[in-house]
Amino acid sequence: MKPRNIIRAIETSREAMRRSERKVADYILANRREVIHMRIVDLAQEAHVSEPTVVRFCRAVGCDGFQNFKVALAQHVAHSPEYEAVSYGDEDSARQYTFKVFDATMEALKRVRDSIEVDAIEKAVELLSNARRVEFYGFGASAAVAHDAQHNFFRLQISASVYADPHVQAMSAMSLHADDVVVAISQSGRTRALLDAIKLAKNNGAPVIALAPSGSPIAELSDLPIYVDVDNDKGAYTPLPSRLAHMTVLDILAVGISASKAGLREHLESIEQGLQSLRLEGPE
Repeated sequence: MKPRNIIRAIETSREAMRRSERKVADYILANRREVIHMRIVDLAQEAHVSEPTVVRFCRAVGCDGFQNFKVALAQHVAHSPEYEAVSYGDEDSARQYTFKVFDATMEALKRVRDSIEVDAIEKAVELLSNARRVEFYGFGASAAVAHDAQHNFFRLQISASVYADPHVQAMSAMSLHADDVVVAISQSGRTRALLDAIKLAKNNGAPVIALAPSGSPIAELSDLPIYVDVDNDKGAYTPLPSRLAHMTVLDILAVGISASKAGLREHLESIEQGLQSLRLEGPE
C-alpha cells in the first residue's frame, strides 16, 4: 500500500494550527530529510518550541506521536523523489529552452504521479461512470483543459458539456440534479466565479469533483478533490506544466471509465473504424 502523503497533511492542516505548531510545520517542510534523523528534543530546539508542542503538532496531522510521525515522513520521502525546478533565461538558446520545457513538463507529471491519491481516482471514476450528465467548468487555460476532457468523455458515451462563461456556468449549475456531476478545473484553486458555480451546483444536490491544488478554496469546497500540485512560475511567461498535469489526470479518469463500462471498448473500436474513411491512406 502506498504511504499517505504526510507533507500534504501538514500543508492542509497548517492554517488551523496554533502559532507555535506552525513553526514546527514550517521547519519540517523546509528540512524534511533532516527531520527523519532528529530526536524530538532536536526538532523542538531547531523550531524554537517546546517538546509538548511537537507532540501536539504530530497529533494535528493525524499521527499518534513523534516516532509515528517520523515513520510516515520517512515513507513519504522514500516514495517522493525531489525534482529540481527548471528556470528559463533570456539568454537561453533554442536547444536550451527546448530541453527545459520538456524537463519541466516531465518533472511536473512525475510530481503529480507520486502524490496522486488513488482512492480519489476510484471514487471519481465511479461517480462519472454513473452520472446522467457531466459538466466541466474552467476558465482561461483550464477552459482549454475542460474542452479536451469533454471531447474524450463524449467518446465514452457520457453526456458531457463544457462551460467557460460564468453566467452560463451559473445557469448550468442551477439546472443540475443529484445524478449529475460537475468537474471543476482550476490551476490556482482560487477563481471566485468558479467557487460561485460550485456552490450553486452543490445547492442543487450535484456532487462536485475538483482538480485543484491541495488546500485551495476550490479543493476544500468540492465533494471530491483530486489534488494537482504544480508550481508555476509567476514571473515572465513560461509554459504551464500544470495544464498538462490536469489533462493527464482527466485521461486517467477516462481510462478508468472505459475499463468499467461494459461494451465500451467495442464502441470505441467502431468509432475508430468509422474515422478511417476521413483520413488519407498511408504508404503500404
